[in-house]
Amino acid sequence: MTHYKRFTRRLQLGFGVATILVVTLFPFYWMIVTSFKPNQELYSVEANPLFVVSPVWDHFVYLFTKTLFVDWMRNSAIVAVVATLFSLFAATLAGYALARLRFPGANVLGWAIFVTYLIPPTLLFLPLTQLIFQIHMGNSLIGLIFVYPTFLIPFSTWLLIGYFRSIPIDLEECAMIDGATRMRAFLSVTLPLALPGLLSVGIFSFTLSWNEFLYALAFISDPTIKTIPIGVTSELVRGDVFFWGELMAGALLGSIPVAVIYSFFVDYFVAGLTAGAVKG
Repeated sequence: MTHYKRFTRRLQLGFGVATILVVTLFPFYWMIVTSFKPNQELYSVEANPLFVVSPVWDHFVYLFTKTLFVDWMRNSAIVAVVATLFSLFAATLAGYALARLRFPGANVLGWAIFVTYLIPPTLLFLPLTQLIFQIHMGNSLIGLIFVYPTFLIPFSTWLLIGYFRSIPIDLEECAMIDGATRMRAFLSVTLPLALPGLLSVGIFSFTLSWNEFLYALAFISDPTIKTIPIGVTSELVRGDVFFWGELMAGALLGSIPVAVIYSFFVDYFVAGLTAGAVKG
């Protein structure tokens, strides 16, 4: 009976894992299949929708020769990297201050920072759009870089508060007893130990910036400075005509940078999120 129960549990676990993998990976498989299908198969009711009989590169060639996809990818990279670095810098200082320094209202301020992240972007993009155009940053990458930290910094700060609290304060105190200033102890002791948390926050911020749609749609109208989510959806959907092959090819190429980053830093990402979630 015991052996039977173990076998049943393993079977149930395997079935559950397989189901999750299928549900999670099927959209990527569908993107790959669709992006390599010729139009004859793509729009044929007789063709098998799950397989490619004669794969072609036509949709990718169209993206790089007939659209501004290279510009969109460059714009996305610039906005995501700069916004992530700025947000990471600000969130690191704010998270450390709220986790280590004792001053009136620290707990209230920490909760207030997190609550601001919960405000839906649909309530903010109208006043932010008015602000951005009033300061003459509309229709520019600088406007996006200016706005993205408004939703990156709050949650990043909240994560780092928990991570800094998970690092024993005794290590900093020992460094300060030996003559180090608080800033020196922070840079030499705490910051290296917080690397997993910083990487998780950086990955989180980069992913949100890379995939952001609403603000980019509201602020950008020039095709040459659009980001990938806006460029692909606006330039490859014309009225009720959807260029499905090119759309899936663009979505596939746009998801590669994020997938590569997660594959290299997934251990740090999980460590940072779990530490920030259960500590403090």
